[in-house]
Amino acid sequence: MEPIPLLTPYKMGQFELSHRVVLAPMTRQRAYGGVPQPHAALYYSQRATPGGLLISEATRVAPARQDEEPASFRDMPGVWAPEQVEAWRPVVDAVHAEGAVFFCQLWHAAAAPGDAVRERQQVSPQMSYDGRREELTSPRRVAAEDAPGVVDAFRRAARNAIDAGFDGVELQGTNGYFVVDGGGPESRCRFALEVVDAVAREIGGHRLGLRLDQFTAEPDEHALALHVVSRLNDLGVLYCHMIEPKVDGRRRVSRRLLPYREAFGGTFIASGGYGREEGDAAVGEGYADLVAYGRLFLANPDLPRRFELGAPLNDCVSATFYGAGAGAAHPAVGYTDYPFLE
Repeated sequence: MEPIPLLTPYKMGQFELSHRVVLAPMTRQRAYGGVPQPHAALYYSQRATPGGLLISEATRVAPARQDEEPASFRDMPGVWAPEQVEAWRPVVDAVHAEGAVFFCQLWHAAAAPGDAVRERQQVSPQMSYDGRREELTSPRRVAAEDAPGVVDAFRRAARNAIDAGFDGVELQGTNGYFVVDGGGPESRCRFALEVVDAVAREIGGHRLGLRLDQFTAEPDEHALALHVVSRLNDLGVLYCHMIEPKVDGRRRVSRRLLPYREAFGGTFIASGGYGREEGDAAVGEGYADLVAYGRLFLANPDLPRRFELGAPLNDCVSATFYGAGAGAAHPAVGYTDYPFLE
């Protein structure tokens, strides 16, 4: 039998992966008060396999200001306080007990430096559900004088994540969070690269990934994203994780990430709109080294096994995606109760 590309082994830096199916970062909003809960250990360990790679939900690097707390951001975990670090440890231990590699995605509630009074409409921090979400929010821009503190918050959070046992961290840079409006590529990308550099110096580039999109559909924005990706090579970043752009309002596998794949010398992860066939093609053709799955992995905790057997997939229930919504009173609903194969 021909090997299934998604299920072939891969060496990502120091990490020996047994397959290419990655758990994408997904906002679940079940970390009450910003502290990871015991049910998170079950959720992540259910999706862990020996040699698999998991990326956590967006995890805050600093407490939010009062004006940064729309409903769509509530009950997201943090990693800035000692009690959060302690709460993450059993979650990470549960994943490691299954033999998987676990990266923590780090995120700040505000966007890149700019005019503090100007708001820019963006979707809430993750785009793991094919870019669709009911609530839109407008996070404030970081004032220029606050930018060094935000950079340092990322650095300290990265250290905390490693102290909690994570194997590495991923920086959340999609939806324009890392990009400044106006000026040339160097000035617009300065904040992003300062964050990457600070974290790489703190924990090492060999334990660092960056998640990006193409910012907008404008050609100059594509060039801007390409500029960031190319600079990651100089900083020794382990992997670049990019989201497929929207086509006709939905994320589809369009091969438009190829220039970024070619510009980056490390591990390249693609996500957005992938099924098994699309993932196999991406890996088989060398378009991506790894493929991250959101909705499919959410609803199918044994997704690599189902891909191996060509088994039917569970449907996901959108009403329980976010703990702040229908599943708030019962955190297991839509979280740890999706069935495995018999």
